[in-house]
Amino acid sequence: MNRAWTGLEKAPPGSFKNKLYGLGLRLLARVKPSEIFLKSISKEVTKVEVTFPSSLSPRLVRRRLRHIAQRGTIIHKRYFYGSVSLLPLTTAFTVLPLPNIPFFWVLFRSYSHWRALKGSERLLQLVSDSSVTTTNKSENAADDTQNTIQHSVDPSWLLQPSKELEELIQRGDIHGGLSKCLISTICKTYDLNKIDVLKYQDSI
Repeated sequence: MNRAWTGLEKAPPGSFKNKLYGLGLRLLARVKPSEIFLKSISKEVTKVEVTFPSSLSPRLVRRRLRHIAQRGTIIHKRYFYGSVSLLPLTTAFTVLPLPNIPFFWVLFRSYSHWRALKGSERLLQLVSDSSVTTTNKSENAADDTQNTIQHSVDPSWLLQPSKELEELIQRGDIHGGLSKCLISTICKTYDLNKIDVLKYQDSI
């Protein structure tokens, strides 16, 4: 699959293969950011660090993250089995003298959903751990000390309320929305992918 994709990428501009490559890029752009996030969580991940606005309750943040993990296990398991069931049908296109794009796409989606499913299961395992560390950074203290409430020697996740993020979000409009300029500032501050954040905003 990777070899076929590389071949399409290197095809001359304007050729049929180049157009197929452009179609593939448009399809990839439709993959949901939540799926990309879950795929990034491998079995080697041992800790989750969450930075959130200081006005939110840590319990609410944890509950929301657990909901994302639970929903991911249900959705991506369903789509994984659905994609795998389509693979035998797409093999019929191998008789055509063209790259079997339907087969490669369904194969990629099957693998992608499987990765997202495993990431969801790993995230759910981590956030279901009862050990939590909440760190509050005191911005007014002269020595800039940190007050840490630790419930375990080696917690599986760390909650970090941020006053800076809270102040950035409060610059939104009266309806609570965030402008693209403000989203760009938040992405630069916290090293986030702006395109994925905007895609996620459009999906909710």
